[in-house]
Amino acid sequence: MAKLEARNIGKQFLAVQRNEPKLITAIKNINLTIEDEQFVCFVGPSGCGKTTLLNILAGLDKPTEGEIILNGRTVTETGPDRIMVFQENALFPWLKVLDNVEFGLKMAGVEKNKRQERAMHYLDMMQLTKFADAYTYQLSGGMKQRVAIARALVMDPEVLLMDEPFAALDSQTRDLLLVELQLIWAKTKKTIVFITHNILESVVLGNKVVVFTRRPGTIKDEIDVNYKRPRLPEDENLQPYYRRVIDSIKSEITERKRASDDDSDNDLIA
Repeated sequence: MAKLEARNIGKQFLAVQRNEPKLITAIKNINLTIEDEQFVCFVGPSGCGKTTLLNILAGLDKPTEGEIILNGRTVTETGPDRIMVFQENALFPWLKVLDNVEFGLKMAGVEKNKRQERAMHYLDMMQLTKFADAYTYQLSGGMKQRVAIARALVMDPEVLLMDEPFAALDSQTRDLLLVELQLIWAKTKKTIVFITHNILESVVLGNKVVVFTRRPGTIKDEIDVNYKRPRLPEDENLQPYYRRVIDSIKSEITERKRASDDDSDNDLIA
């Protein structure tokens, strides 16, 4: 059953280059169906519009053309049914871990005892119970991302949108979180859309890997990863899926390098 759909999505931005205004097409003709409880990963060359599409799915930005459909209804703004986890965890350093996780529930007017109970449930899921009274600046990078994920999950969103949440972490911490996120997905059955530049990460996490072309970004390929979980990055049986993704994206990276006339604006669009 379709949970989230992108129908003919396009997005243009007005940018200034060499003191001249220029209309830049970030993405075009995006058609994508994401099923309920599916874990979908976006990969593609830098600047291909993955984050642009994620922001549109979240309602943080509006498409120039097309529409986003959630549960059969058009998305026009942000909402608690779609929660974003960013690369930068955006936690409040002056609040303790428990208060950070509770924050959205507090803003929603949830009674104190209920919000503490829910927050502690997700802190336990993220193995952070004993750090509930710590301040976030006292935590490691990996622990901060666990707090950010717990803060998103406590709102019980229908769709969890994740924009390279592990990109700044060391490889050991990232590998641990790759396994933990799969276990959380198995427990919560959330629909997850996850952006990554790491191809191995995409096949470890995704039921489906969506490959984007270089800008203007369109969907080049959708690769199903039908393999048991939890998956480990070192599992050699994931190599055929890895090769399929890297073969699909390789020509896009090569073509992007050749397009030297676009080099000046390659990093304008995420």
